Amino acid sequence: MRNIVLCGSMKVKDRIIEIANKLEAMGYNVLLPVECMQGVQKVIASRAHLNRVIDKENEIILIVNETKNGIENYIGPNSFAEISFGFYYNKRVYVLNDIYEPYKDELIGWGVIPLKGKLENIK
Repeated sequence: MRNIVLCGSMKVKDRIIEIANKLEAMGYNVLLPVECMQGVQKVIASRAHLNRVIDKENEIILIVNETKNGIENYIGPNSFAEISFGFYYNKRVYVLNDIYEPYKDELIGWGVIPLKGKLENIK
C-alpha cells in the first residue's frame, strides 16, 4: 500500500477529510495533518506534519488547494513549505486543483503536478 500525505489550509479541513476518504477507497494509506486539525500549538503541529512529508516511506504529497477567501487554487505559506520539502526530498508532489498563479514559476519548475480535481491521475 502506498502512502500519501495530505496538506492544505485548515479552513478546508472537511474537504481534506473527504479527499482522504476517497484516496483510502482507492487503496492509499493516507496521512493527515492531525495535529493541525486538533488545534495543537502551531510549532508542534507544523514539525509533526513536516516529518510526515520528509519520511522516506511517504512518496506522494497532495496539496488540497481549494478556493479560499475567493482565491482560486490557494496555497498558503505552510503548504508552500510542505511543497518545498517534498521537492527537496524527491517526492512526487501534486496539487488537487490547478497551479496557484503567484507560485507558478516555482511549482512548474519543481515538477508539481496539477490534478485538476481528478484523483485518478495520481501515479
